[in-house]
Amino acid sequence: MTPESDVTPESEVTPESEATSESDVTTETITTDAGDARITWHHAGRPRLVLAVSHGAGGGIEARDLAALAAVLPAHGVTVALVEQPWRVAGKKVAPAPKTLDTGWRGVWPALTRPGLPVVSGGRSAGARVACRTAVELGAHAVLALSFPLHPPGKPEKSRAGELLGAGVPTLVVQGGNDPFGKPAEFPEGDHELVEVERADHGFAVPRRADLTQEEALHVITDAVVRWTAGLR
Repeated sequence: MTPESDVTPESEVTPESEATSESDVTTETITTDAGDARITWHHAGRPRLVLAVSHGAGGGIEARDLAALAAVLPAHGVTVALVEQPWRVAGKKVAPAPKTLDTGWRGVWPALTRPGLPVVSGGRSAGARVACRTAVELGAHAVLALSFPLHPPGKPEKSRAGELLGAGVPTLVVQGGNDPFGKPAEFPEGDHELVEVERADHGFAVPRRADLTQEEALHVITDAVVRWTAGLR
């Protein structure tokens, strides 16, 4: 993985110039069978879609890719709902089993559909797996998989490709070129689109010596999602 000292800190890369105002952001707590979850809504003025995205097993909604999407997508008619799983809201440091993550996601789904708009189910890392596993069951309009963990680092034989290939709805994968959980070339052929962020690791951090800056790497992500959501029917 890219050494921490060789990447741009997340605090330096949020596209603040495109961020929504505080009045466009609301937060609510949702009780689920796995505990209380939290949704932070970044509202579009004239929304046509809701993009619901959750975090991974090692971080929260402050992840650089989730923060960038929340800042950019509302200006393109997409309300972004950043979902914190119950374990994270409770202050625990270790994520529970996948079935418990799925339970938490199911529990917030009625709130995500409340605006009456199509909902794109998404997440990064473990959150992407949840979105894929539950998409058909919940009636997701599409799936956004950020840094999909195709396999544990160094263990390509333990593939999770079945979860991705079984999503059953239009799916966009955005993957770092140096992601130890699965590089773009390792992904199987299937009914999904894959966008590579060159030189990026699992957290979409890029080395300072890379050909693109950290801000440019984030724009690769947001531009891809803006384009893809615009084409959803």
